[in-house]
Amino acid sequence: QVQLQESGPGLVKPSQTLSLTCTVSGATITTSRDDWSWIRQPPGKGLEWMGAIAYNGNTYYSPSLKSRTSISRDTSKNQFSLQLSSVTPDDTAVYYCVRWVPYSGYDYWGQGTQVTVSS
Repeated sequence: QVQLQESGPGLVKPSQTLSLTCTVSGATITTSRDDWSWIRQPPGKGLEWMGAIAYNGNTYYSPSLKSRTSISRDTSKNQFSLQLSSVTPDDTAVYYCVRWVPYSGYDYWGQGTQVTVSS
């Protein structure tokens, strides 16, 4: 059973950097052709794909967030992380880490973690 679990602060101050980690069990983040994504959902809005790190370490970012987003990984811990800089209240959302696999798409999601940007 594949499981993903987000962790990180639930409250971040404006202008600071939001940092989240996703711990994966039941699968390996270096498995060929799998991508590991961050997706968020602001209150009352739809899902927004933020970016991903591929099995080979390549990264991909949403053009609208690229200047503020960094995704990295620690293969020894089977974790991948998100950093979003210069946050504003508009970055308040539930943040999900998600696995994407060829042909099946997004098949496993973390439970999501609420992050609020407020002073």
